[in-house]
Amino acid sequence: MTAQASAQAENHSAQAETSDAVPHPANAASAPRTLAALVDSQFGPQAAAYVTSLVHSRGTDLDQFAAIVRDLPAKTVLDLGCGGGHMSFAAAPHVRDEVVAYDLSREMLAAVAAEAARRGLTNIRTEAGRAESLPFADASFCVVATRMSAHHWGDLDAALAEARRVTKRGGRGVFIDVCSPGVPLLDTFLQAMELLRDPSHVRNYSIDEWIRAVTKAGFAAGKVTPRRLRIEFAPWIARIRTPALHAEAIRSLQAAVPEEVKSYFAFEADGTFTFDTMTLEAVAV
Repeated sequence: MTAQASAQAENHSAQAETSDAVPHPANAASAPRTLAALVDSQFGPQAAAYVTSLVHSRGTDLDQFAAIVRDLPAKTVLDLGCGGGHMSFAAAPHVRDEVVAYDLSREMLAAVAAEAARRGLTNIRTEAGRAESLPFADASFCVVATRMSAHHWGDLDAALAEARRVTKRGGRGVFIDVCSPGVPLLDTFLQAMELLRDPSHVRNYSIDEWIRAVTKAGFAAGKVTPRRLRIEFAPWIARIRTPALHAEAIRSLQAAVPEEVKSYFAFEADGTFTFDTMTLEAVAV
């Protein structure tokens, strides 16, 4: 199954978040040496931008996730790599006991806690740590979910094994991320563009890779919902403070790649483009 074959067109326009390019933290002489430190330095200072980002805070993938949690129903949910907390906010009204918003960045978690308090979502608590080493007991959660985070994980297999460990047997895994088209030509461009924008990027996996990985971890892969997501270029680079040199390199790549790449990613005059995302539902077996 490929995202291209069955994708449903879905365009989201992000609110303008443009700003002058600023020095990228990874360019500093004291640049972080570990992936975890790099991810933290990339996203912590931009926590508020991810809480308010329209491209992150809305979408039918969030609606789908909220419906899954509501229909179980779930007592406990883990939002793994919560970022701006939007999965937690979507789940909380339908969760009986607790939603744990879990992220590497303490600054991000502080922003999530503040927004949860503002919304009156009293069943959300935050905890910091790495996806590959979860500080929770076995079978702690009815649902473990992640959205737009896994492409920053240093070891996908280890993180998914941990996700399965903390999920109750028969519980649900919900995995949402940008995904590779699975075609080498298109994949190479996608990974290059992502890495130029954000050096903490590791990999966008194809749907087939995701299914193999969750199966290996001990989940039974179920429904896959592919989508297409339109990304406005200026807010996309402003949100993560991409340096001007890297932004120019991305635009140069967009201009130079073959027509097959330009057509697939639907480049627009200002650099705006469209890529694939997927929601993969799974059951812990």
